[in-house]
Amino acid sequence: METNKYLNDITEIKNLMNRSSRFISLSGLSGVLAGIYALIGAGFTYVKLKDTSAANYENFSGRSSSLWGSETVSDLTLIAIAVLVAAVITGFIMTLKKSKKSGEKIWDSTSKRLVFNFAIPLIVGGLFCLVLMQQGIAGLVAPATLIFYGLACVNASKYTMGDVRYMGLAFIGIGLVSTQFIGYGLYFWALGFGVCHILYGALMYYKYDRN
Repeated sequence: METNKYLNDITEIKNLMNRSSRFISLSGLSGVLAGIYALIGAGFTYVKLKDTSAANYENFSGRSSSLWGSETVSDLTLIAIAVLVAAVITGFIMTLKKSKKSGEKIWDSTSKRLVFNFAIPLIVGGLFCLVLMQQGIAGLVAPATLIFYGLACVNASKYTMGDVRYMGLAFIGIGLVSTQFIGYGLYFWALGFGVCHILYGALMYYKYDRN
C-alpha cells in the first residue's frame, strides 16, 4: 500500500513536470480535420490544374518564368490560404476546449516557445516557396512545403507531445522522396498534409484525448 502511494506520487510529479515544460493540450481531432481540409484543398487544386492547358501543366512541373503573378498561381494560393485558415481556426478552437477541460493555460511560456519554434522554419519555408514561384521553379514548391513543415514539427516537438517529432520526420521523408518525382508534387502533398495528418491525428486522439 505504501509502495503504491509512492508510485502515485512519483507519477504525479512526473505529470507536473511535463505540464510545466510541454504544451500537452494539442487536439488529435484537429489534426484529423486538418488532414481532411488538406485533401479537400488538394481536390480543388487537382481540378484547377486539370483545367489548365498541357503547356501550363508542364510549367508547373518544371521551370518557367511566366508563372509568377499568373491567374492559376493566384487561385492555388487562395486555396492554400483557405486550407491553412480553416486548419488554424479549427486547431485553436479544439485546443482551447481541451486546455479548459484539463485546466492548462493555452498561452503561457511553454506554448509561446512552442509557437516560436514552430513558426521559424514555417516562415522561412514560406518565403523560400515564394522565391521558387518567383523564379518559376514550381515543381519544388510541394516538396519544400512538406520538408519545411516537417522541420517545424521536429523543432517544436520538444515543447509538446513526442509524437509530433515522428510526424515531422515523416513529412521530411515524404518531401525528400517527392523531389525525385517532379510533376507529381500534388499527390505527395496530399499524402503528407492529408493522409499523414489524419493518421497521426487519430493516433494522438487515441493516445491522449479519449479520456
